[in-house]
Amino acid sequence: MSKTAEGSSKTIVYAALVGNLLVAVTKIGAAVWTGSSAMMSEAVHSVVDTTNEVLLLYGYHRASRPPDESHPLGYGRELYFWSFIVSLLIFALGAGASLYQGVLHVTAPEPIEDPIVSFIVLGMSFVFEGISWLFAWRRFRSETSRIGWYEAFVRSKDPPAFMVLLEDSAALVGIVIAVAATAAAVLFAQPIWDGVGSILIGILLGITSIGLARESKSLLIGEPAHSDLSRSILDIARRSPGVLRANGLLTVQLSPAEVVAALSVEFADDKRADDIEQCVVSIETEIRRQHPAVAALFIKPQTNARYHAVRAKRWGTGA
Repeated sequence: MSKTAEGSSKTIVYAALVGNLLVAVTKIGAAVWTGSSAMMSEAVHSVVDTTNEVLLLYGYHRASRPPDESHPLGYGRELYFWSFIVSLLIFALGAGASLYQGVLHVTAPEPIEDPIVSFIVLGMSFVFEGISWLFAWRRFRSETSRIGWYEAFVRSKDPPAFMVLLEDSAALVGIVIAVAATAAAVLFAQPIWDGVGSILIGILLGITSIGLARESKSLLIGEPAHSDLSRSILDIARRSPGVLRANGLLTVQLSPAEVVAALSVEFADDKRADDIEQCVVSIETEIRRQHPAVAALFIKPQTNARYHAVRAKRWGTGA
């Protein structure tokens, strides 16, 4: 992921922050006015989403700090940490509060006052959320033109990009649920439907948060870089003069725009120490020229047999 793409992701987060803030204020006012449980769940949902965007922007700020002695590879993973916190907040606050509101109004239903206000506010919220969703969809779509949506979600190294898209998607579905629940409560004169809508919104948020937490945790623990990058680095090494064989490559994603790579290379037997050093410099220069995202590169001179022996000992395979 380039710095330009990272800037695009931050723009999406800013757009989502503005949209969610407008939606949250509107929904809170409507929930207090009408006493609707589904509307209150939607209001809590929007407040949580607004808080999430603030945390993601804070994560970007923390991750942008340069490397130092205590963190020689930088602070890029702070973004993954705060993304994981965001997914937990969606579950603990968004889903939890919605389920609580729903159960409360199912056990003690109360009629909705001025339902027209609810419909107007939900309609306005759908427009605000839809604009934010469109920004996120365009950004995510540019990354998924050649692969499916699920594969793109799993392969993505940029949590804010898919988080905003999934949050907005859940928000749009939640608004539809709130509209349906409010309409059912009014048309059938059964306020219990209002509570049912809140419970459904809570379940929706719970499912969304579990998916986001799973992907954020995987990135926080340490995922490899995209396979295209790995293949390119190995090809560069294999084509370099003096290289007998590029044995293999280990990569770890540090942030959406940073990768650390460890390359095992077998050099020709007739190469002296100073020749090998020049070969290493040449490989490093070409890799960094083609892939600026490689923040740290380690090249280890190693025979093919030794490489596979170490690999088999570590992973239990000679592949």
